[in-house]
Amino acid sequence: MEVKRRIGILGGTFDPPHLGHLQLAQAAKDSLQLDEVLFVPAHRNPLKKAKPGASAADRLAMTQLLVAGHPDFAVSDLEIQRKGQSYAIITLGELQAVMPGDYWFILGSDALGTLKDWKDPEKLLRHCRIAVASRAPHRTDEAIGRIPEEFRGVIDMIDMPENPVSSSELRDALERRLPVNRYLPESVVKYIRDKKLYWS
Repeated sequence: MEVKRRIGILGGTFDPPHLGHLQLAQAAKDSLQLDEVLFVPAHRNPLKKAKPGASAADRLAMTQLLVAGHPDFAVSDLEIQRKGQSYAIITLGELQAVMPGDYWFILGSDALGTLKDWKDPEKLLRHCRIAVASRAPHRTDEAIGRIPEEFRGVIDMIDMPENPVSSSELRDALERRLPVNRYLPESVVKYIRDKKLYWS
């Protein structure tokens, strides 16, 4: 009997991708004994009204720079190539067709409360599980309490240190020319500077 690969999907806008994303991916890999974590930059998150600060091509390139040197992490351009709104249910179907396995969508507790608003969540959760890491100031138990009870049986908790940064805070810091090297690898910082991303 063939053993299925255990694959984590870390989706997001990655605008910009930062070391907290790597920390979350590593925590999920360790906690759930995943074989691989796949970073999937969204072309357009249907739950976010604001347009990303960087183009899809730039966000993809920065995410590839972020995971470089991490052999258990990879980047998929499925959603960017598909264009339009990015839906987890479609992405999972496409991934299962080319990479059969057991899948987990990796979320911070701040995103868990939006699960009921995803496209066809009941169908999605019949084919994958959800891995959740606590993200301040959102308490995980409170986030779980806000989702439908039938979803709670497919949630696995991830232990990880508190992540003190968000992409929106980094965009603000970059616009104000503040140092960001604590939160971004040098390769990503150089890309942002060369492309003059997030500068008004």
